[in-house]
Amino acid sequence: MGTEIRIDAVPNDGTGARSYTFRETETVVVGRAADCAIRAPGTERRVSRHHCAFDLAPPTVRVRDLGSRNGTYVNGVLLPGPGGDGGDGPATELVDGDEVRAGQLRLRVSTAPSGLDGGRIPGYTLLRELGQGAQGTVHLARRSGAEEDLALKILRPEWATPEAVSGFLREIEATRALRHPHVVRFRDAGSSAELLYLVCEFCDGGDLGGLVMSRSAPLPPDVAVPLTLQVLDGLAYAHDAPLPAVRDADGTLTPVRGLVHRDIKPANLLLSGTGRDMVVKIADFGLAKAFDRAGLSGHTHTDALGGSAAFMPRSQAVDYRYARPAVDVWAAAACLYWMLTRATPRHFPRDVDPVLAVLREPVVPIAKHDATLPPRLAALLDDILGDDAPDDERTPTAREFARALEETG
Repeated sequence: MGTEIRIDAVPNDGTGARSYTFRETETVVVGRAADCAIRAPGTERRVSRHHCAFDLAPPTVRVRDLGSRNGTYVNGVLLPGPGGDGGDGPATELVDGDEVRAGQLRLRVSTAPSGLDGGRIPGYTLLRELGQGAQGTVHLARRSGAEEDLALKILRPEWATPEAVSGFLREIEATRALRHPHVVRFRDAGSSAELLYLVCEFCDGGDLGGLVMSRSAPLPPDVAVPLTLQVLDGLAYAHDAPLPAVRDADGTLTPVRGLVHRDIKPANLLLSGTGRDMVVKIADFGLAKAFDRAGLSGHTHTDALGGSAAFMPRSQAVDYRYARPAVDVWAAAACLYWMLTRATPRHFPRDVDPVLAVLREPVVPIAKHDATLPPRLAALLDDILGDDAPDDERTPTAREFARALEETG
């Protein structure tokens, strides 16, 4: 069975999106010029004539900047540009679900074994593919005899490395254990033939990243803050939720309480409804860990690093294995910062590895991006993000951060 690579090109205004599918080794250039394989609409003036290139060798996908005027970003992080020799920028390898941005044009990358047979998940009809992530493909699905739309996530054997299986099973375990209005609700899980699958409620509003990038300007505080309060409500619950007991080496069952997500970012904050009725749901618990037993479960290798650099506090890069709830609170504040400015808290230089930027770059005070933001709100975000090394003693809890946000008025 071969592998196909799909690139969904979504313009800034959200209209005229196009999907491109590739199955062979080739180079795909993105830009406004007529000879580009993925041609940006004329309205995308921030896209250069030859902006960036995808080097495809299924299942491998790499992207490089072609000396574009406004830069190429992967998951919000600016890629290195061409060096002094005038050539192209270095290639960056992508994984399923990564989002490349050229100007304001969003390019979502998916890889999947071709020819998925929806009938291999007994009891479900797969209606269409919704997207892909590092751990599998997500489909819109219906249970036989029911009308409810569901999101069915599949981990196929082609992707089933020990790490991927561990993360997928961890996501199933965490999602099954959590019951909260702002956490994606578990519906079912199981295996069929060589497939592992997880079924959750379907969120019809996309994700927070798509919402922000579909607008011509950042979200105003009266929209961004209420969305953040919902995220914090879900995190406060998760950080204190009762979880399945863990069996110790001597056979004793030990109660466990509290889960740290470790990958809070706009793409993992799903949306249902519209306007003032919009509801945020925290999703993708594949990196989650019971924090009161951090380091003891064997889920995380000592040198492992998870999460997305653009929304990762420095302490998570330094000591990911022992990440505690403060990293989720920091990431939620970083998401709010991004909603209000469409900039990440740190600057990611082109010639610096993103993880090194997390370790070295200071957080930029939010007023440098928008001096018109309410002073109390700006001061609160600067206080939480400014130290860039959250800990449970210094960083407010999710509930404390929520109360402070409400007080900014």
